[in-house]
Amino acid sequence: MFMPINQWAEDDRPREKFLLKGKVALSDAELLAILIGSGSRNESAVQLCQRILGSVHNNLNQLGKLSVQQLTQFKGVGTAKALTIASALELGRRRREEAQEEQPKITTSAEVFHLMHPLMGELPHEEFWVILLNNSNKVIYKSQVSKGGITGTIVDTRLVFKLAFEHFATGIILLHNHPSGKLQPSDADVQLTKKFVEAGKHLDILILDHLILTEKTYFSFADENLL
Repeated sequence: MFMPINQWAEDDRPREKFLLKGKVALSDAELLAILIGSGSRNESAVQLCQRILGSVHNNLNQLGKLSVQQLTQFKGVGTAKALTIASALELGRRRREEAQEEQPKITTSAEVFHLMHPLMGELPHEEFWVILLNNSNKVIYKSQVSKGGITGTIVDTRLVFKLAFEHFATGIILLHNHPSGKLQPSDADVQLTKKFVEAGKHLDILILDHLILTEKTYFSFADENLL
């Protein structure tokens, strides 16, 4: 007997299941059902998606090759639903393509300088950035976390570690620039670095370096044994 999704037990409804148990708990059909939103009078969205997947032997790569016209041949799938499925699978393909691109691996402070100087080296104001790395010291993510004036910027350590957790980073490189061209770290720079290092120890996230960038060169806390 057909039963609409809204009459299912809450744990079995795709959207509620996603929120309660996380995306990995959902089958391919359930994830597709969230995308299309509804089925037909005699078939739930999940059952419809199971039927679509069954036609390609539950192979998502094969599903991604179906055209919009082919998808609309399934009863209950109009142009809008077909476009939604095709668009989601195309995003997945592009994500895989990006993941295959080689991530830069950081082994020296000079490599950090060359990576970040185009973004920070000639700024007329101070900015604080972080580079997040995996356990192979490959760059996962880089981001500006604060922007200040000519002489300083305020950094929230909680925000930095929140980013690290979100991206599953095991190491962090801190960076900020000195528009004045002065390389020596200030007392505030030293204290902030110590604060990050101590917090990182408790959270099992290493602070690998802190660089101060100027227009032409840089200062590395790691190179100077100040971590």
